Amino acid sequence: MIRNRIAALAATAVAASLLLTACNATDEAASAAKDGVGTALQSLHFNSGTAKQNHAPAKTGDWATGAGKPAATPAAKKWVQLSASRAGDLNPVVVNGAGFTLYRFDKDTANPSKSNCNDACATTWPPVVVAPGGKIFIDGVAKSDVGVVKRADGNLQVTVGGWPVYRFSKDLKPGDTNGQGVGGTWFGVTPDGQKAGAQDQGGTGGTGTGTAASTSVVLSDETDFGDPSEGLAGSGCQNVARDDSASSLRASGTLKIWSEKNCKGESKVVQGDIADLASIGFDNKISSVFLG
Repeated sequence: MIRNRIAALAATAVAASLLLTACNATDEAASAAKDGVGTALQSLHFNSGTAKQNHAPAKTGDWATGAGKPAATPAAKKWVQLSASRAGDLNPVVVNGAGFTLYRFDKDTANPSKSNCNDACATTWPPVVVAPGGKIFIDGVAKSDVGVVKRADGNLQVTVGGWPVYRFSKDLKPGDTNGQGVGGTWFGVTPDGQKAGAQDQGGTGGTGTGTAASTSVVLSDETDFGDPSEGLAGSGCQNVARDDSASSLRASGTLKIWSEKNCKGESKVVQGDIADLASIGFDNKISSVFLG
């Protein structure tokens, strides 16, 4: 009887040891996977502005895949571009270096980041993948909102606000938004990872980011908020007194800046403080802003 009890106890101890070893192995694997993505992210180079402004070589990166011709197997690019822009009725929405709309998928997850679009899905919706050590050009998208996640095929997919981002194979020219609302699960992605078009996109005004709109802004002639400066407050379109002179701005929320008076011309939706407007291609270009 005693021998049987000792044998039973020994078997239980061995089983517990094996279970603990398996749990530790699982935890170590998860930690290694997390560290691998972290290392890959650290290896990437972030550059402010567009690929063109950074003199990216022709027929590389986002420019390498022809319109409407996604690769059957996602090809990691040496560089990708994320720009806050307008496409169709979506404003703002993130586009790539060739001007194609980028999308997010409701069946993915943002926390933790995970892509659930593989195989045939990834042919219809080519994921935005970047090579380890590659470059990500950010134009109107905060660096803190950009990341990568390792896909099932081993590629590093770019994320915005934690959401993996994709192109749509049926968008045949820059500005197309044929993927918006497909299946009730695909939507253009905003610069902070939200669904584009989920709220009023604003036409001349409105930011459509899903974050609070700023009712005031301070425009400074120098970078890093140096003097002289000019303050604007209220709601709606506001013309700037000192035209085309701002090099930085302070704001508590989102607003839209325009290159011409009366909120016309080129525009960008911005959020919070921007120490150097050249980083988004708007140095000495602001002529009006839309607040509220």
